[in-house]
Amino acid sequence: MNLDHLLKSLLALPTETEWVEFKHNNDAPEEIGEYISALANSAALLGRDAGYIVWGLEDVTKRVVGTTANHLREQHRLAHQMRKPAQV
Repeated sequence: MNLDHLLKSLLALPTETEWVEFKHNNDAPEEIGEYISALANSAALLGRDAGYIVWGLEDVTKRVVGTTANHLREQHRLAHQMRKPAQV
Protein backbone atom coordinates (compact mmCIF):
# COMPACT_ATOMS: atom_id res chain seq x y z
CA MET A 1 0.00 0.00 0.00
CA ASN A 2 1.44 3.37 -0.92
CA LEU A 3 1.56 6.26 1.54
CA ASP A 4 -1.21 8.26 -0.16
CA HIS A 5 -3.59 5.29 -0.05
CA LEU A 6 -2.67 4.52 3.55
CA LEU A 7 -3.32 8.11 4.66
CA LYS A 8 -6.68 8.18 2.86
CA SER A 9 -7.70 4.92 4.53
CA LEU A 10 -6.70 6.22 7.98
CA LEU A 11 -8.59 9.48 7.42
CA ALA A 12 -11.67 7.49 6.34
CA LEU A 13 -11.93 5.97 9.83
CA PRO A 14 -14.81 7.54 11.77
CA THR A 15 -12.63 8.22 14.86
CA GLU A 16 -9.27 7.41 16.35
CA THR A 17 -8.89 3.75 17.22
CA GLU A 18 -6.74 1.65 19.52
CA TRP A 19 -4.16 1.55 16.72
CA VAL A 20 -4.54 5.05 15.13
CA GLU A 21 -3.96 8.46 16.76
CA PHE A 22 -4.28 11.89 15.15
CA LYS A 23 -2.03 14.53 16.71
CA HIS A 24 -1.60 18.26 16.14
CA ASN A 25 1.60 18.88 18.09
CA ASN A 26 3.61 16.76 20.46
CA ASP A 27 7.37 16.75 20.67
CA ALA A 28 7.76 15.21 24.13
CA PRO A 29 9.92 12.11 23.56
CA GLU A 30 8.56 10.23 26.57
CA GLU A 31 4.94 10.73 25.51
CA ILE A 32 5.71 9.80 21.92
CA GLY A 33 7.44 6.63 23.12
CA GLU A 34 4.41 5.73 25.21
CA TYR A 35 2.09 6.33 22.24
CA ILE A 36 4.24 4.19 19.95
CA SER A 37 4.35 1.37 22.48
CA ALA A 38 0.61 1.49 23.14
CA LEU A 39 -0.31 1.68 19.45
CA ALA A 40 2.06 -1.16 18.54
CA ASN A 41 0.72 -3.37 21.32
CA SER A 42 -2.90 -2.62 20.42
CA ALA A 43 -2.25 -3.25 16.75
CA ALA A 44 -0.65 -6.61 17.54
CA LEU A 45 -3.50 -7.64 19.84
CA LEU A 46 -6.06 -6.68 17.18
CA GLY A 47 -4.21 -8.49 14.37
CA ARG A 48 -3.23 -5.28 12.57
CA ASP A 49 0.07 -4.96 10.72
CA ALA A 50 0.96 -1.67 12.43
CA GLY A 51 -0.22 1.21 14.55
CA TYR A 52 -0.11 4.80 13.32
CA ILE A 53 0.31 8.34 14.60
CA VAL A 54 -0.70 10.93 12.01
CA TRP A 55 0.80 14.36 12.81
CA GLY A 56 -0.70 17.70 11.85
CA LEU A 57 -4.41 16.90 12.32
CA GLU A 58 -7.00 17.92 14.86
CA ASP A 59 -8.08 14.87 16.88
CA VAL A 60 -11.85 15.02 16.38
CA THR A 61 -12.34 16.84 13.08
CA LYS A 62 -9.21 15.48 11.36
CA ARG A 63 -8.80 18.96 9.88
CA VAL A 64 -5.26 19.54 8.60
CA VAL A 65 -3.64 22.13 10.86
CA GLY A 66 0.05 21.36 10.42
CA THR A 67 2.54 20.78 13.20
CA THR A 68 5.51 22.49 14.73
CA ALA A 69 6.88 19.23 16.15
CA ASN A 70 10.39 18.51 14.86
CA HIS A 71 10.97 14.81 15.37
CA LEU A 72 14.06 14.69 13.18
CA ARG A 73 15.83 17.14 15.48
CA GLU A 74 15.12 14.90 18.48
CA GLN A 75 16.14 11.79 16.54
CA HIS A 76 19.49 13.39 15.64
CA ARG A 77 20.03 14.50 19.25
CA LEU A 78 19.39 10.98 20.55
CA ALA A 79 21.63 9.42 17.92
CA HIS A 80 24.41 11.84 18.90
CA GLN A 81 23.94 10.97 22.60
CA MET A 82 24.16 7.26 21.81
CA ARG A 83 27.52 7.71 20.05
CA LYS A 84 29.13 9.21 23.15
CA PRO A 85 31.16 6.79 25.24
CA ALA A 86 29.50 5.75 28.48
CA GLN A 87 30.76 7.62 31.53
CA VAL A 88 31.40 5.52 34.61
